[in-house]
Amino acid sequence: MEFQSSPITRAELDELRADPPAWLVELRHNGPFPKDVTAQKLGVSRSGLVRGGITDALTADQVGELIADPPAWLVREREIHRDVVAEKARLKAATD
Repeated sequence: MEFQSSPITRAELDELRADPPAWLVELRHNGPFPKDVTAQKLGVSRSGLVRGGITDALTADQVGELIADPPAWLVREREIHRDVVAEKARLKAATD
């Protein structure tokens, strides 16, 4: 793709953001998504994805399948993630 092989200017980037091409709209909607986006959609950390065996980017359909029928690792990692987020919030509140 020309987009990947040539540098773009700030103006061209702004134009892509304002009026993205169809392939970019499709990519944003259906993926594959980077690990941080996948982790956020599943409610786990990026480390949790790796512990669960997810090493490749996932599509929206794959994420949807995991949400619809969560395997044991996903249930466990969601609990861990919730606990970590709650502890961080507790510590922040204690220092404020």
